[in-house]
Amino acid sequence: MPLLELEEALAKILATIPPPRTERVPLIESPGRVLAGAIQSPIDLPAFDNSAMDGYAVRAIDVGSAKPEAPRRLRLIGKAAAGERFGGEVTAGTCVRLFTGSPLPRGADAVVMQEDTRAGINAADEILVLAPVAPAENVRRRGEDVEMGVTLATAGELLTVGRAGLLAAAGLTGVIAGRQPVVGVLATGSELKDAGQPLEPGQIYESNRITLAALTRGAGAIPKVLPVVTDSLAATRLALSEAFDQCDAVVTSGGVSVGDLDFVRGAFEQIGGEVCFWKVAIRPGRPFVFGRYGEKLLFGLPGNPVSAFVTFLLLVRPALLRWQGAVDLSMPMRPGVLTAPLTNPDGRRHFMRVRIHASGKVDSAGMQGSHILSSLAASNGLLDLPPGAALAAGAPVEVMCGGNVLGMKARRGGFPFSSRIGRDGGRRLVSSAAVSARQHGTSSPLPSILNGGEGEESVPCPRA
Repeated sequence: MPLLELEEALAKILATIPPPRTERVPLIESPGRVLAGAIQSPIDLPAFDNSAMDGYAVRAIDVGSAKPEAPRRLRLIGKAAAGERFGGEVTAGTCVRLFTGSPLPRGADAVVMQEDTRAGINAADEILVLAPVAPAENVRRRGEDVEMGVTLATAGELLTVGRAGLLAAAGLTGVIAGRQPVVGVLATGSELKDAGQPLEPGQIYESNRITLAALTRGAGAIPKVLPVVTDSLAATRLALSEAFDQCDAVVTSGGVSVGDLDFVRGAFEQIGGEVCFWKVAIRPGRPFVFGRYGEKLLFGLPGNPVSAFVTFLLLVRPALLRWQGAVDLSMPMRPGVLTAPLTNPDGRRHFMRVRIHASGKVDSAGMQGSHILSSLAASNGLLDLPPGAALAAGAPVEVMCGGNVLGMKARRGGFPFSSRIGRDGGRRLVSSAAVSARQHGTSSPLPSILNGGEGEESVPCPRA
């Protein structure tokens, strides 16, 4: 099978994702879920005019000339706490005691804050106003935040904590969301031992399942960690068969290259799976297998830990998000400036581990071998270097930060695709490598336009 460019490989994967199934989710559990449909507000927010602070409801015209040395005297005719409503009306020369959130009484058009008043000395119901207010001052108007019927959230949107709070304020108790796929996480290799067990000569502790399970959870799916599989065709075949019986998709690490003990691809085909493609033109992570098993999917990742990490972010994470109905598949990006030269003499795009500092300075996180975990742990971003690129110190770059995954919050923006506004106002998603290549004069891969745009036509894996 030919070596695929990243955009082509991702397009083939996304073309095979089944339509999302949906389920009702209680609002308390909804942050992080993907909405299946748009939600309109059933009410105005605020639902009524109310006070923005503790004070007194007044007619602005009554206190227009108030000042400390010449206060305006008003008669207190009642009070209303938050959750209560004063049944009377504010008329000339009167006021009503309010608290933050109290409904504004009829007749009042402003609120004097408590600090600009003092109690009178002539009568128990006398209030002295020490400063003027304008009409609508210190008043939260009905519908000023949200008007009834407006869209609160859109289909395909990843529900944030803030959005869930807005839905709660509108009185919703739950949402319809895309169902979370169950993903089997499986590692292959006779040399692998679980942590806590003694190591024999030549054995190592297995670490990929911890990483991949966390990445799976971060993509909104449900990981199911499966036992380590020894290097034999029969054991691999049995493990894959059992994994697909329990899961919607299976993510494996190891056993996908060309060695005599790499059995994942052959075992998958023997149980009835169809390999859609094998090998992607990226570094690290070239030996990547993608296939279909009925309506279920196989993501065969390399065994080296950095390769598994990078290929998951680039190819598996977008697929799991799309499986739930997500529209935005991009990774957060942050602009920065290199502190030292970086080169990529390889013929494949290199996703280098880097560290971007609060100042925006970017430097290498250390050695870039696909087995080097220390530089992955030290990094908080990946830099997409096109083939043959040579960037000088001081060059502007865009770093994929990955939010909590890579330990850095950043602006949303576009990895593996950068969001750009077209001349016609439409939003296009263009390969960030293509943008970087154009900026630095290197050969550019074909941009792939995804998420509802037009672009390079790709041939999906045939359905089984």
